[in-house]
Amino acid sequence: MSDFDVQIPGSFDPFAEAKAENSGAGSKEYVHIRVQQRNGRKSLTTVQGLNKEFSYNKILKDLKKEFCCNGTVVQDPELGQVIQLQGDQRKNVSTFLIQAGIVKKDHIKIHGF
Repeated sequence: MSDFDVQIPGSFDPFAEAKAENSGAGSKEYVHIRVQQRNGRKSLTTVQGLNKEFSYNKILKDLKKEFCCNGTVVQDPELGQVIQLQGDQRKNVSTFLIQAGIVKKDHIKIHGF
């Protein structure tokens, strides 16, 4: 009938890239910045994959002051330490990490929506 490849849309998994073997969630070469929807308009931004030599608490303190939001450092058994911030702070966090010299631009992956 026709030569079109028909692709039926399935369920979308925003963490599919992180589950791949070459760019795993615990991958040390990338910093993953994700947003998670809570209830209603509330959301949560997570940052994982930062180098272990950095003090997560100092980075969190600067992020909280810069963006006027609350946050915490969570210890995850699989992912290690993860920074959580209130609200959708993906672009703010990525520009902050680049300007502070913590991560290079090509080592940041932004996930979500």
